[in-house]
Amino acid sequence: MAVMLLILAFDLIYVYKRPHVPSMKEAGLWVGFYVSLALIFFGVMWIFAGQVDATQFLAGWVTEYSLSVDNLFVFIVIMANFSVPRKYQQEVLMVGIIIALVLRGIFILLGAVIIERFIAVFFLFGAFLLWTAFKQIRDAVSGDSEEEDEPGLVKKITAKLNVAPHFDGNKLRTTVNGKRMFTPMLTVILALGMTDLLFALDSIPAIFGITQSGFIVFATNIFALMGLRQLYFLLGGLMNRLVYLTHGIAVILAFIGVKLILHALHENSLPFINGGQPVPVPDISTNVSLLVIVASLVIAVVASLLSPRGRAVAREAAAQAKGKNPEPGDDANTSGA
Repeated sequence: MAVMLLILAFDLIYVYKRPHVPSMKEAGLWVGFYVSLALIFFGVMWIFAGQVDATQFLAGWVTEYSLSVDNLFVFIVIMANFSVPRKYQQEVLMVGIIIALVLRGIFILLGAVIIERFIAVFFLFGAFLLWTAFKQIRDAVSGDSEEEDEPGLVKKITAKLNVAPHFDGNKLRTTVNGKRMFTPMLTVILALGMTDLLFALDSIPAIFGITQSGFIVFATNIFALMGLRQLYFLLGGLMNRLVYLTHGIAVILAFIGVKLILHALHENSLPFINGGQPVPVPDISTNVSLLVIVASLVIAVVASLLSPRGRAVAREAAAQAKGKNPEPGDDANTSGA
């Protein structure tokens, strides 16, 4: 754990000292490095902790990584809405990742304590994940989105602060006409924090549906957040084509929700259910969970890349990017961009 946190600290210092837009090669090397670390950790766990714990880690890491990528989509929307300079997007992403790590750490501790004392909380976790999956599918089908340019609470907070109209590098405070003001960077960070809070509410019940080991839960979350900012620059326009990723993640959340409810029934002690006795229901194994999680993601990604809808979204995103950044001498009308 100390080594992983030191790596994250080094990553943060590196970004702070060298704000820049990473090349595809640099981003690819970092993402490959972090994925390799997770797979090495999986191998070490297999050798020293056994197959069960190692498989739980792998299934949990894949689940948390997919949820983190979903979180990354919202980060992209937020930074686009606030027009964050691309040079400083690395720093903003790193701040968002740190906030996510802190919030998930708090929820992990709370979740572990609650589960130890009240196993029936799995009923609540399962119902919550099923509801979240239903909302994701409903919003994806209808084309609606819950994400706003600025979450309501952020608007209320920043309305009472003096926020400058423009960024001043990566600073949180600036001087405008001799008056000290906050920069829009503060608003962006607050919006990322609110987003992280919402995603932590989804991710923690999901991982507890795979394992109840606090160590494995925390490890999967750290590895899932590692390399996320580099993945942002590596995927680039490809993320616009993953139109069915939300559907795949919704299937995963629904599956884990059902698994949590079955586990709660299997360990039941509530007096109004089967007289307080365990209910003879199947308990889904970790291997089956891993198979369902990986299959859902693979099908969602392949369907997105091959579908006409995914290609159409990619063309639309490319056209918008060209409209916002016309080539020299381009007289095209960009007023709608």
